[in-house]
Amino acid sequence: MDREYAQPLDVPELARFALMSPGHFSRSFRAAFGETPYSYLMTRRIERAKALLRLGDLSVTEVCFEVGCTSLGSFSSRFTELVGESPSAYRARAHDEGAAVPACIAKIHTRPIRAGRTSGGRAGTGQESRSETPPPPVA
Repeated sequence: MDREYAQPLDVPELARFALMSPGHFSRSFRAAFGETPYSYLMTRRIERAKALLRLGDLSVTEVCFEVGCTSLGSFSSRFTELVGESPSAYRARAHDEGAAVPACIAKIHTRPIRAGRTSGGRAGTGQESRSETPPPPVA
């Protein structure tokens, strides 16, 4: 799912691959990751959209379709819900503060966090919820 985020989500196909029924797969996925397969996929799409918007080469509409969303309205609503600002506002503001940070570290600190998670992070990973604010520099 992480690699094929731009493809449509097919829970029955994923369940067949995992040798489970679709219902059992969805319940097991939620228990492991703290969210449904669809929510997880949308988080990956928004994560990728943020990276594309920071580059500034594509319009918001182009980014929407590039990450696998088929509705600009739904994409904008979900982006705003997860990031706290519209895709246009996110694209318009400066993103220079993270330019010197390695991509793997920036990804951790800019990961969209879904509100309302009961576990406070991903189940079993020890990751706590993070905000958009990067950590203070290490002296």
